[in-house]
Amino acid sequence: MDVPGVNLSRDEARARAELLSVDGYEVFLDLRSATAEGEEAQPRTFRSVTTIRFRRTGEGDSTFADLVAPSVNAVTLNGRELDPAEVFDGSRIALNGLRAENVLVVDAQCAYSRTGEGMHRFVDPEDGEVYLYTQYEPADARRVFADFEQPDLKAPFRFEVAAPEDWTVWSNAAVESREGGTWRFAETKPISTYITAVVAGPYHYESDLYTRTLDDGRTLEIPLGAMCRKGLAKHFDADDVFLVTKQGLDFFHDNFDYPYPFGKYDQAFVPEYNIGAMENPGCVTFREEFVFRGKVTQASFERRANVILHEMAHMWFGDLVTMRWWDDLWLKESFADYMGALSLVEATRFRNGWVTFANNRKAWAYRADQLPSTHPVTADIHDLEDAKLNFDGITYAKGASVLKQLVAYAGREAFLEGARRYFKRHAYGNTRLDDLLAVLEETSGRDMKAWSRSWLETSGVNTLTPQLTCDAGDRITELAVVQDGGAGPGAATSPAARPHRVAVGLYRHEGAELVRYARAEVDVTGARTAVPELAGRERPALVLVNDDDLTYCKVRFDEGSLDTLRDHLGSVTDPLARAVCWSALWNLTRDALMPARDFVGLVLDFAGRESDIGVLQMVHAWARAALVHYAAPGWRGEGGRRLSEGALRELRLAEPGSQHQLAWARFFATVAATEADLQLLRGLLEGTARIDGLEVDQELRWAFLEPLASHGVADERAIGAELARDDTASGKRHQVRCLAARPDAAVKDQAWAQVVESDALSNALVEATISGFTQASQRELLAPYAEKYFAAIERVWAERSIQIGMDVVHGLFPALQDDEATLRATDAWLGSHPDAAPALRRLVLESRDDLARALRAQSCDATAG
Repeated sequence: MDVPGVNLSRDEARARAELLSVDGYEVFLDLRSATAEGEEAQPRTFRSVTTIRFRRTGEGDSTFADLVAPSVNAVTLNGRELDPAEVFDGSRIALNGLRAENVLVVDAQCAYSRTGEGMHRFVDPEDGEVYLYTQYEPADARRVFADFEQPDLKAPFRFEVAAPEDWTVWSNAAVESREGGTWRFAETKPISTYITAVVAGPYHYESDLYTRTLDDGRTLEIPLGAMCRKGLAKHFDADDVFLVTKQGLDFFHDNFDYPYPFGKYDQAFVPEYNIGAMENPGCVTFREEFVFRGKVTQASFERRANVILHEMAHMWFGDLVTMRWWDDLWLKESFADYMGALSLVEATRFRNGWVTFANNRKAWAYRADQLPSTHPVTADIHDLEDAKLNFDGITYAKGASVLKQLVAYAGREAFLEGARRYFKRHAYGNTRLDDLLAVLEETSGRDMKAWSRSWLETSGVNTLTPQLTCDAGDRITELAVVQDGGAGPGAATSPAARPHRVAVGLYRHEGAELVRYARAEVDVTGARTAVPELAGRERPALVLVNDDDLTYCKVRFDEGSLDTLRDHLGSVTDPLARAVCWSALWNLTRDALMPARDFVGLVLDFAGRESDIGVLQMVHAWARAALVHYAAPGWRGEGGRRLSEGALRELRLAEPGSQHQLAWARFFATVAATEADLQLLRGLLEGTARIDGLEVDQELRWAFLEPLASHGVADERAIGAELARDDTASGKRHQVRCLAARPDAAVKDQAWAQVVESDALSNALVEATISGFTQASQRELLAPYAEKYFAAIERVWAERSIQIGMDVVHGLFPALQDDEATLRATDAWLGSHPDAAPALRRLVLESRDDLARALRAQSCDATAG
């Protein structure tokens, strides 16, 4: 990150876009070096030759092209040879003397990546095979070929790739010809640099075909492909991937009235991927963990389907029509998140997708929107480092929640008709917020500018609380919804009231069930809004504001409703209502309004009755977070014993072989702490213990081994023996995590050095090492690293890639040293480093906020005790 000029600013991008337009790229990549014997001391490189044809359309005769590469062999501008030593500074190529029409040719040696940025190179330890793929967002195409690296300089691309002859190569467009190991691809439609793609290697590949009769009678045929490493082929359920893909294509064609514009549709599941997936048109890439090596719950299949559909929505929102700059990243991510959930529910077998959205996805948004770094959905992005950090819960999940609210506010058909006009009006172009608002105003008749000011251009989350008064006959005299900033104690912002279209549900006891007997929709517009439709109804046991999860808010309860949930949460019959309740109770805990031990008690009492597997797994994660971060230190021991006892009880009670049994088994492993717990895990691994119906497959074996390693029961030899059983890339990551988890000072020193002092590990192994290093049961052992952390992070940020820097700065923050001393140390670093990189300061500030929140919650819990 210390390469001069690597951090492109918005002003620089705007000036360049005013100066030039790009007619096309021709990119030649020679990847035959990927399989060469031996590892050089210098970065392993490949040849990249780029020809860019562009026109000068504004005032001026100089600009720059982007390239991050170890060396440049030659630069030619309009037939004139430029001296690379004079024009290339490591990230930019200076271009002077521009003409009306220009041809730039850059011949460079680019570096293969081990960080998941640029051209990532992976060697499979199982068979020695080499796999390549590219990942560029937001601005890493310049690590593979010379370009103008900004989303609003779209152009057609032609790729030509030389690769080992036994490899297959894929790119955005279809193969046009192949001669030996050289693959030539057809020209793409105009697209942005960050969504171009190359995938190359001996991948296992399966194919299918999507067909559809269009309104004009033509038949649309889209070749489908899906690939993974050969070592994962036996686990690859490509048929299910194709099923969801076809269902999604049907849904989007039905609703968008714009045929899929990019020809073929390949989906590559690739190793050591930093993110969930990337919407490269015609060649989508996914993390290979979506190829399941062992038994998983339906929540995992639902998550994969949601990601497939999210990326597919991007083919229209993001690829066909692209934001002009990263300020409007939400124009693609919020829409893809919302459309992914909508299509999941309406087009696939996962009909409860909105339950997952309410319980899981929005939790990400609620956290991000209460951090000091919160920002409006449409953000103020000064440069690329800002952009990298803005792929967050606000841009994705809050934006999607806001769009769900927009659909309730403006109407579904108006929303979809707006989308249809947006695609046709701006196809292959770039847009800003105003372009979208214009079509939505046309189709809805609503004042979208006022809606935008409230929802898209302000930050923070509102809180909605019911106020209930009843008469002597237990009839409602008035029910009102009170809106306030409600960001929680210590939060950075307390937003003004917004317009909310909400449903208010009334629930009563019917036998052993809590069922809704009345519902009213209302526009909450100010600090207090009455709901006259519910006056006169019988007193409810539970009032649920934001029933059906129509808006984005934190939900609170009146005292009577909260008492009902404490005793009868599991009796709420509707899974979406129950998910909204769980989410609200978790927010109360995070805001230090409910003791952590009370939340743990609710989990112990009611999680065993939770029918939705995704909600159950989310509740498990929250319960562990409550214990580790929000419980008073003096109660952690008791709380841990209660959780492990409860998890084991539910594990034994669960239906043999069920997904609920699997979920409880995994949760038990994360909270196991007593000698008896560890003996059981060891017995399950060795086959001397058994739980009826529980299949301990390889992935579950690793899940059981990690707590044994972290508590000193499994040593290096035991971990090595497990790797011998599973000598694969996945097994290696598990092994690295387990090794770093051992409770030994020398082990921690080694793990720290491998991540902080060296860049030898790949991105996936950095992640695994950090995960193993930070064990909640090892607070005292990890205490010395708090001081080391603050001494190292500025250097790490300067020397490492953005992705690795983010992993280290966030992952190694001393959150487990949860006391005032760590808070003071964090404040001291922030105070003494006012000029540190803004993105680095943001990461530290966010971790500081999480720590302060934890301390407030611990105080609340201690008071309850």
